[in-house]
Amino acid sequence: MTHPLITATALADALEGAYPPRVLDCRARLGEPDAGRRLWWEAHLPGSYHLDLDWDLAGSPGQGGRHPLPTPAAFTAVVQGLGITPEQPVVVYDDMGGQLAAARAWWMLACWAGHPDVRVLDGGLKAWLAAGGELQEDGDPEALPAGSDWQPVYRDQSHISIDEVLADSALKVDARSRERFRGESEPIDPVAGHIPDAVCRPSADNLAGDGHFKSAEELASELPEAESLIAYCGSGVTACHTILAYAVAGRPLPRLYPGSWSEWIRDPSRPVATGD
Repeated sequence: MTHPLITATALADALEGAYPPRVLDCRARLGEPDAGRRLWWEAHLPGSYHLDLDWDLAGSPGQGGRHPLPTPAAFTAVVQGLGITPEQPVVVYDDMGGQLAAARAWWMLACWAGHPDVRVLDGGLKAWLAAGGELQEDGDPEALPAGSDWQPVYRDQSHISIDEVLADSALKVDARSRERFRGESEPIDPVAGHIPDAVCRPSADNLAGDGHFKSAEELASELPEAESLIAYCGSGVTACHTILAYAVAGRPLPRLYPGSWSEWIRDPSRPVATGD
């Protein structure tokens, strides 16, 4: 796996090179299914394509949580429709430091589908503009490049099911805010709290004040350590930011619990903890 981040200047150079990457706009807003498409329509990196959190990066909400993984067949259709092949580099970006939903796209392409060269634009849209990058303000969100016939070999060991979470002693790392973890606030799901014995590492703590990722050394010193780790959040989206932070730090990657809190609480018999 290549280094998971790319700077805005390096991306600008790559786009002018002989083998430009496929750039995917992954901006999203939780609770606003049409926001990503609208944001792409208003302005986006030149030549980028819209990759939708709710339609492309998740299956239908239900017993598996708010953003369960799509089936491998469904995601294969998405990547083929975007013309993605293992030979072409891919760069994903958003405007939330990777939290919504570039890190989810990175995880699904690199960790799950096994694409060898996927990177997240460090600092996102803000970094692109700060580096003098221009935006494109027209385009058809339905337009797609020539398709591909790539058949990813999915790595099921990269994620974990609810039954496995219940039986696994791995340290669970919760990427939500400390207020949501402690059960003091829950703006999205109907039950507040966290999975017992989990630790809280908000995804926002992976970023410096300028919205870029902290250094590998700083992340390595801050991220929870255990022999085995599981990353979760509200619905398996910002948990991918936690996994990305481990990759930046050069540490072994946690497994993703895709259903996360929104699946956990669907069965009232599952224990719920509050406080620290």
